[in-house]
Amino acid sequence: MLKDGRKSNHILDALPPDERERLVAHLEEVAMPLGAVIHETGASQTYVYFPIDCVVSLLYVLENGNTAEVAIIGDDGIVGMPVITGGSKSPYRAIVQAGGIAFRMLARDLRAEFERAQAAQQILLRYSQALMMQIGQTAVCNRHHSVDQQLCRWLLMSIDRLPDNNLNMTQELIANMLGVRREGVTEAAGKLQESGAIRYARGRIFVLDRGQLERACCECYEVVRKEYERLLPWDTKARAIRLAARDP
Repeated sequence: MLKDGRKSNHILDALPPDERERLVAHLEEVAMPLGAVIHETGASQTYVYFPIDCVVSLLYVLENGNTAEVAIIGDDGIVGMPVITGGSKSPYRAIVQAGGIAFRMLARDLRAEFERAQAAQQILLRYSQALMMQIGQTAVCNRHHSVDQQLCRWLLMSIDRLPDNNLNMTQELIANMLGVRREGVTEAAGKLQESGAIRYARGRIFVLDRGQLERACCECYEVVRKEYERLLPWDTKARAIRLAARDP
């Protein structure tokens, strides 16, 4: 939490008080509407974003316009890592998958803090490693696992980064995220709905039985989850709090 009591982002919360205060001085709260493009592939990144209750997808965009999601970022991370890892341009499109709010700051201010503060360096480098792990595992999943398994992984990773188990997302948008045909998503979502794992209505997905999703998912979700917990000290606690809050 920030000092005024507002919900924050786990990276900001993990910083020592003095380093956090310096960053907070540069933050501004911004709306993150569903479907908004935060930055395009190859564009210079003026700002970085710390999601609070929204989720941002990183998409790889092919020359023909087709896309595939490579990573999901919520209040566990930061959108705009290339500005501190050697470049100001991202190879991915960043688009809001679940609307909400975020804090943003100028990229140059984050770079200055990264160069100045040891704790910020350690936390951001660990997060960078976790994010690269997610990107790599997503590529493996997209290549080797069924659409049913990919959808389960995607749903689990999404609700892990949201305050509840509900997603405002059409099947067409999910297909674009996964880089598969819409018909495949429709079939996979239908199976999950028939089993009682989810309920889908009017562009909203309600996860009813998380356990079913975990059992139907491939190993990719668990591999990424464990790596985040290993690298990021807040991940296990944050996830436990979310799950406890959702228990009936």
